Amino acid sequence: MLVDRVHAVAHTLLEPITKRLSLAGRVALLTTAAVATVLTIISISIFVLVRQEIVGALDDSMLKRANQAVDAGYTPQNLTPDEANLLAFAGIQLLSIKSGGGEFLVHSDDAFPYDNREREVALGIEENSARTAHVDGVTYRVVAVQAGPGQAFMLAQSMESTRRALERLTVVLILSTLSGMILAGVAGWAVASNGLRPVRRLTSAIERVAVTRELTPIHVSGKEDELARLTRSFNAMLLALGDAQRRERQLIADAGHELRTPLTSLRTNIDLLRQASSQPERQLDATAHRELLDDVGAQLDELTTLVSDLTELARDEPLHRDPEPLDLADVVRRAVERVELRASNATFDVLLEPTWIIGDSLLLERAVTNLLDNAVKWSPPGGTVRVRLHHGSVTVADEGPGIAAEDLPHVFDRFYRSTEARTLPGSGLGLAIVRRAADRHGGTVGVTSEPGRGATFTFSVPLDEP
Repeated sequence: MLVDRVHAVAHTLLEPITKRLSLAGRVALLTTAAVATVLTIISISIFVLVRQEIVGALDDSMLKRANQAVDAGYTPQNLTPDEANLLAFAGIQLLSIKSGGGEFLVHSDDAFPYDNREREVALGIEENSARTAHVDGVTYRVVAVQAGPGQAFMLAQSMESTRRALERLTVVLILSTLSGMILAGVAGWAVASNGLRPVRRLTSAIERVAVTRELTPIHVSGKEDELARLTRSFNAMLLALGDAQRRERQLIADAGHELRTPLTSLRTNIDLLRQASSQPERQLDATAHRELLDDVGAQLDELTTLVSDLTELARDEPLHRDPEPLDLADVVRRAVERVELRASNATFDVLLEPTWIIGDSLLLERAVTNLLDNAVKWSPPGGTVRVRLHHGSVTVADEGPGIAAEDLPHVFDRFYRSTEARTLPGSGLGLAIVRRAADRHGGTVGVTSEPGRGATFTFSVPLDEP
């Protein structure tokens, strides 16, 4: 408790100075101040205790001598003035009080000053007394004992030897305190410098990352201490940043590759239309002109879909709307109705049961719609798409050619398209959006398939259990 309070006081007093110092300097300075405060308190305590012991021992010795003198018969009545003066010169003084009260009668020409404590001893109020007196710049210790009715025996002794001993003790304590402060400062600086070495290494690594963009992990020193944990956390952050950069570069490269084909085709068709309008010999008939415009419209739709999918995947934040309780059956039903409007060559076999979850209805509907569009794209004309919802799992099965075993692990990757899929329209991002929706809702997505027997996709999200 005392050390904590000392640390708090030292921190308050030194805060204006420590703001201008380095971390190692602040640690060394605060350590020095705390040690100095503790050593000062200890030194003062030692000085007070030693002084009390010395003065107490001196009082005991003087009281013993005074009592022995009284027992030997030294009283004011049997001393001549010369003997009294001789005793006063040795620091011994005999006092007596008149029987009627009043002032003391002192048998000495050079009387030592007295006060009420000696008067109380002479009157028998106190058995003895002890005090410190200053006479002509010299410090004395004065004790008094009873020497008979109305009498007191005073004994005074110079404290010069005691003062010199206490002065030597003071010098020793001051030197010890200063030495402790210096050692504490040096030790604090050394400990802070060595202890902050991993922090400086982390700082250099962060500065290197900021300047060079290199995400190389740094060496971990130690096993279970806080700095080692901080270093491991920093390395994990570097790895996450590196993975994010890699995925960002891959996304940009894949997006550029996917955009190049429709843009090239669109540019070619526009050039043909421009040439047909500017050169009479190359004019197109109505059928060819309409087919060319339809091709341009289809390419624009493909570009719009691709940009929309890229925008959806580029979002790295969690759900952009507050999740709310909803019936997943309603979400699936709306998605089926939307796909049915543009999939006239497919039949939907739908069986849904009420399923309450917490989620984003628009994001979930987009994911289910992508699964349904994928099933329609691969189903043969007149094929049936089976949609089931049971206990938080949406199952979409088609009657298409199925997925090859080597393609199954990659169907949810961005821009991944199998050899057969490259001849069909699409961006290769629909199933990646499905996996993103499942991840954001804490769910899972999977696929099973046998070549020639279609594919079955499963989209599962946690239930809203009461």
